[in-house]
Amino acid sequence: MARAADVMDAPEADRLEGMPLPRERARLIGHQETERALLNAYRSERLHHAWILGGPKGIGKATLAYRFARFVIAHPDRFGAEVAAATDLGLPPSHPVFLQVASGGNPNLLHLRRPWDEKNKRFKTELPVDEVRRTVSFFGTTASSSAWRICIVDAADDMNASSANALLKVLEEPPARCLFLVLSHAPGRLLPTIRSRCRRLDLTPLSETEIAEGLAELAPEATADPQALRELTRFADGSLRSALTLLAGDGLAIAKGFTALAGQVPNVDVAALHGLADLVAARNQDDNWEAFLHIWRMWLHERMRQVSGGNAADMLPFAELWEAANRMAGDTEALNLDRKQVVLSFFQRLSKLI
Repeated sequence: MARAADVMDAPEADRLEGMPLPRERARLIGHQETERALLNAYRSERLHHAWILGGPKGIGKATLAYRFARFVIAHPDRFGAEVAAATDLGLPPSHPVFLQVASGGNPNLLHLRRPWDEKNKRFKTELPVDEVRRTVSFFGTTASSSAWRICIVDAADDMNASSANALLKVLEEPPARCLFLVLSHAPGRLLPTIRSRCRRLDLTPLSETEIAEGLAELAPEATADPQALRELTRFADGSLRSALTLLAGDGLAIAKGFTALAGQVPNVDVAALHGLADLVAARNQDDNWEAFLHIWRMWLHERMRQVSGGNAADMLPFAELWEAANRMAGDTEALNLDRKQVVLSFFQRLSKLI
């Protein structure tokens, strides 16, 4: 992977403490049909150079992207016997390519993501244009005639206007034997010109059974209490990452507290609300903050789904709250503002709708 030393030295955005990164995962939970679609495309006569892997955060898009990248690097001949005989994209963890990718040391793989801001000791809130321009040197270096070069954009939703246009430019003039795997939590919001130059595969949220399967592998202690496991898989809303986040810190308590307070609106228990806000804003508890972001999005999405069959005017206030809450969360992360105020403001706005 390009700039391997930097990969190993800097923290990585979206890392969950104690959990393997997507590039280190040998197993993919769910998404067998999508995996087969990529495998069949790779061994077909015509392979598109760019793919959008879409779907909610934390359902396995990056794990699948790395799985596909490893397979392609290990099997550069699309029409060889091993590719023809393959039933999935898996490589054994002992395979040299698997080990190289897991360590961040494969020169034919570039991972674009939000970089670490060493000065401010936090991740940048956007994927800047300088990151996307790394593709110029990456694709410009000499490679063997048979090698593939693969770029994973993780996630395209983090790009600003400049970086999106820089990506578009390289998608419009792709080098030979290159692949772009563009991950997006909301593909419909990407530039239409980017979408038009990519094949799109949408991954569906994981089932509660698949969430439980993933937890059994990554956090077996979560399966000890069947009732807690049921609550965890329900609140996870199809995202294994969200289940792991809820399991860390006070995630489940925040999920239960949020849903209880949302059920009281507009007559919210003020003391309970401040207790929830204090929990979310607890010092050095980023898992609590991420759990809150997940649970309000899940709850509000469900609420919008409930009213979407009726008058569009009924849905509009909830859509506006969605946008406002996302802006508040983004500003809070970018400017290191008070997380407690986001919780209080969310419920204040919600109370005006119900």
